[in-house]
Amino acid sequence: MLDLGAGTQMLIVFFVLLALRLPVAFALGLSALYAMWTLGFGLDLVGDLIATGITKFSLLAIPFFILAGALMGSLGIAERMIRFFRVLIGSLPGGMGVVGTVVCLFWGAVSGSGPASVAAIGPLIIKGMEDDGYSRSFAAGLVCTGAALSIVIPPSIGLVIYGVIAETSISQLFIAAIVPGLFMGILMLATLPFARRAKAAAGAPHLDRLMPSPHADLPYGRRLWRSFLESFWGLMTPVVILGGIYSGAFTPTEAALVATVYALVIGGLVYRTLSLRGLYESLTDAAASSAVVMLVVAYASLFGWVVTVDDLIGQYSSVLLGISDNRWVVLLVIMMVLLIAGMFMDAITIMFICLPIFLPVSRELGWDPVWFGIVVMINLAIGLFTPPVGINLYVAANVTRLPLERVAQGAVPFLITALVGLAIVSAFPGMSAFLVNMLE
Repeated sequence: MLDLGAGTQMLIVFFVLLALRLPVAFALGLSALYAMWTLGFGLDLVGDLIATGITKFSLLAIPFFILAGALMGSLGIAERMIRFFRVLIGSLPGGMGVVGTVVCLFWGAVSGSGPASVAAIGPLIIKGMEDDGYSRSFAAGLVCTGAALSIVIPPSIGLVIYGVIAETSISQLFIAAIVPGLFMGILMLATLPFARRAKAAAGAPHLDRLMPSPHADLPYGRRLWRSFLESFWGLMTPVVILGGIYSGAFTPTEAALVATVYALVIGGLVYRTLSLRGLYESLTDAAASSAVVMLVVAYASLFGWVVTVDDLIGQYSSVLLGISDNRWVVLLVIMMVLLIAGMFMDAITIMFICLPIFLPVSRELGWDPVWFGIVVMINLAIGLFTPPVGINLYVAANVTRLPLERVAQGAVPFLITALVGLAIVSAFPGMSAFLVNMLE
């Protein structure tokens, strides 16, 4: 039986503070301070521990990837990409459902944040799907799912954090996530035929009412070519980022800065949509979002220190390993914990709390840390849209003005296929290792 030591008390205090609706960062900090006081350590350690936790070069990728995503949205780069995919595949069976899925996956290569993706592209995609006959709740469920995969599709802020905590190559994590991320997207497409679609709304189809196309009267071939030319530099963003990382031109951390500069150059010199007001708004939005993330990282360093000092890792790792001798049973327990935690907390907080316990277990069982990282990310992505309290559901409910229950109902078909995808990715580690091995 576990001793109710300082570390366990810290966990209890943390969840009590969350239940009292205290912000996650402060819940982490206060519960850690309580545990440090219980252990008899002075507060003079706090400053050094926080500084040690956030002064890591790899963490610089977080604010710059957030800023790059904000710039892509405000400078019209995202709008041009949506128009291109609408022209390219909007006439296929499934119509705007296919477009919405592809755009969500592509935007994941720009944003790296699930809730932010729902807010950025959700209104456009949901409106277009409604015009194409989909119910609003189903459209909201699709956007919740596709946006959640933003933490799987590289470059992902979640993978950066995992790489820092697990001391694993972020470049390999990015490459390994491509095939599983696309596979999850294909399963989303497989869900579309089960949607009940009404007759498409009369009048301007799809997104034309929100995003008028300047080439609507041209033949398909010319419209496609024009929209491709207009969106070309935006479509090149993942190519520049991932190509540069794997070619060795720059590290994942430097890639975040490259993505930011790239967005500024495209918006300022190519599309000429860059303005001082737009730049100011993007900087303030990115600064606010980055501050929230980095505050969690800072206080999580205190939390992690207590976990180590009180040997919480050894205690709970022993419990996990003692559940069963079967590695798949242990993996199932880990996935269930992550799925449930993902319903209540953001991915970054969960990783700082759970990974110090789960990573030693994974090493003891001989699991590949890169494969385990991809499994963790998919788990956390599914948690973002798992009823009844997935974070993405709340954002989508705010965007659509639908009751949370309706949005959750629309997400259920995608939840089922996502769980199937998680099982397949977990059962076949070669899916994650395929590109890594091929490109070595």
